[in-house]
This record gives sequence, C-alpha cells and structure tokens, in this order.
Amino acid sequence: MKEYKTEEKELKGRSYRAIAVFDHFNSRMRIDDYRGNMEELLAGAEKAVLDSGFTKLIIKGKSSDIHELLKRQYQLEAVIKGYFHGDHACFFTKYFSEDRRTTTEWTEQDRMINAIYQKEKTAFPDTSGFTFRKAEGTDAEGLASLYKKVFEVYPTPLHSSDYIVETMKEGTVYFLAEENQKIVSAASAEINDIYHNAELTDCATLPEARQHRLMRTLLLKLEGALRKQGIFCAYSIARAASLGMNAVLYQLDYEYTGRLTNNCIISTDLENMNVWCKDLSAQK
Repeated sequence: MKEYKTEEKELKGRSYRAIAVFDHFNSRMRIDDYRGNMEELLAGAEKAVLDSGFTKLIIKGKSSDIHELLKRQYQLEAVIKGYFHGDHACFFTKYFSEDRRTTTEWTEQDRMINAIYQKEKTAFPDTSGFTFRKAEGTDAEGLASLYKKVFEVYPTPLHSSDYIVETMKEGTVYFLAEENQKIVSAASAEINDIYHNAELTDCATLPEARQHRLMRTLLLKLEGALRKQGIFCAYSIARAASLGMNAVLYQLDYEYTGRLTNNCIISTDLENMNVWCKDLSAQK
C-alpha cells in the first residue's frame, strides 16, 4: 500500500508566491492560495507537478483569474461559494495523464444527482437512543477504530489515532454519535483560519447504524460549532458514487456546485468527488 504523505510548501518565483500541497498518496498537487503573476505561477506549478511525477494539478482559482486559467487549458470542475472571504473559489484542474482524466461513471453520477433533486425534504429521524457530543483527544482511539471499519483506504491517515489528535490540535473539530458508549458515527470540520471557511469531512457511520440517519444530526452539530466561531462558508466533498452522503447534504440544504474527476483514493481506487456548499449566515 502507498504511504500517506503530504507536504505543504511555498512555491515562489520572481513575480509570484503560492502555497502548494504535494499529495503523494493521491498523485496530485493543489494550490490553495497564491498572488502575483498568473502566467509564471502556472508554469512553476506545472513544472513542480511533472518533477514530482503527479498526474493532476488543482488550482483554487479566484474569480478574477477565470479567463486566464481557461486560456491556459485549465478546466473548471467545481466552485465553493464565498471561500475567499466572500469571493468564490473556482476549482480549476489540469491533467497530465489520459487515464487520470478519463472516467466511465460520469453520466450515471449525473443521474444520481438528478434523482436526489427529486426527493422531498424529510423530517429529522428519531435519534433518542444515541448521544451526540464534541470529540476530545481521549476519543482518538475510538475514532480511528471507526474509520478503520468504514474505510479500507482513505485520502488521509484517519486510521491513526496520533493523526487524529494532531488534527484536533490544529483546530479540526470532530463530533461523534455513541450508542451504549460505543462510537458508531462521526464527522469533522477542517477549519481554514485565514479565510474563515470549513470543510465538513471524515463522515463515517458503522453499517449497522446507518438506518438511523445519524449524519444529518452530526453535520448540524458541526454547523452550530462553526457559527459560534464566526465561520459561515461551509462545504463538503462527497464521493460521487455515494447516494447516501450526497442525499444527506441535499437534505441539509447544501448546493451541488460541481464534480472533481478521479480526485482521490477511497476504498481501492481513484474516485470522482461531488462538491456541495452552504452559506451558514443565511440559516435561521
């Protein structure tokens, strides 16, 4: 199995600076923030991707750079509304392998989204038999055990309790659901302190508890915690093949805003990922 390895580095040239994440496990590089000359930045980023042997480059582009990115053959795959303190983040991608660019599931996943749109918003299920709370460092072992059971492979090393503790120290907030003091479901909010947004992620429920639809309540708990911190841009990136998770986000009034092709390894192979976002300031 490939080793989990990501590195955050500064890319810099005479006329640009950028924050880049080198994701070796998923053979991709992501530019999270940048300033300066776009032409020179893209040339430097593409060289770094090729030098690393990666097959995908992702740019969180600003709306003012859309035309320049399109001119340079980048493809707009998704948008997160309000990501940059109100300005949208536009996920532009470039592929360096035909295999990485190719997917045979696109139309089927479009049909699934359309089917979700046809569903009525339903009332919250009865979860009175479960306890919901914010996770603490002492819960790391239990969370790691949950993630091991749910995900054979995951884009980040959630199977490691040490990694979970480290992310908590860095500001990631976890909420969990317990039944008889056993963790049966969990989710987290990875917070960006610079632009005050958060990705709702690491959503997992044991198969025997999925009928209780616990994730809806967990995500609402996370939303409440984010509002208290003054964070109103929330988004989630869900497996495009997962009917359940995409339906949960739709039920909670998230807006589907695009799909990332062959974005990361979950289970056994690269998967397409759907992007959903929500303005928490608009919620009552």
